[in-house]
Amino acid sequence: MPMSDIAIITARGGSKRIPGKNIRDFCGKPILEYSIEAALGSGCFSKVMISTDDEAIAEVAKHAGAEVPFYRSAETSDDFATTDMVIAEVLAEYEKRGESFDAFCCIYPTAPFISPGRLQEAMALLREHEAMMPVVAFSYPPQRSFIIDGGKLVRKYPEYANARSQDLEKLYHDCGQFYACRVDAFLRGGTMNVEDRVPLILPESEVQDIDTEEDWIIAEEKYRRLKR
Repeated sequence: MPMSDIAIITARGGSKRIPGKNIRDFCGKPILEYSIEAALGSGCFSKVMISTDDEAIAEVAKHAGAEVPFYRSAETSDDFATTDMVIAEVLAEYEKRGESFDAFCCIYPTAPFISPGRLQEAMALLREHEAMMPVVAFSYPPQRSFIIDGGKLVRKYPEYANARSQDLEKLYHDCGQFYACRVDAFLRGGTMNVEDRVPLILPESEVQDIDTEEDWIIAEEKYRRLKR
């Protein structure tokens, strides 16, 4: 029996650091469209839907080919709602409508570096594992980091002061692009943070946080270079 997977793009309105962030123009079109196009282009999903509380976001999403079958509740629209809460609400709402899925991919709306190919790799991992997360290696070893204590610069991990970078354990961080998980594994504890979660390691050229205006400028330049 074929698998039925859903792409859930989480696009709440009311961004404070970058107003209108989810539908702001990024290299010629609303940034949300990149996530939708990658999901649709991957061919992995029986549905590509947007979870939003915002009519303007919903209109952009529908124009790009995504579904907006319902709006978020007030509970999942405030600043304290977690991604797990949003996913749980979406899956429960579809269940009420008689629809269920084997797996989901939660995609962020401001992730223009996502490609159909990366989503295909991600969903393929769920055939053998319960969950996956794209990660990227820290560009500088966190073990060599400093903190400011009482105005003084202090090593956070003094035990590594004389260690060579190549001898330190490689550490990774979340790319902030998407996550994928089997529905049954998610429903066990109401979270994507399951034990059988594997990485998809991405190069730094495909990753950029976009939290500030400076980040936005860097991301656009990085995107243009990547496409060239």
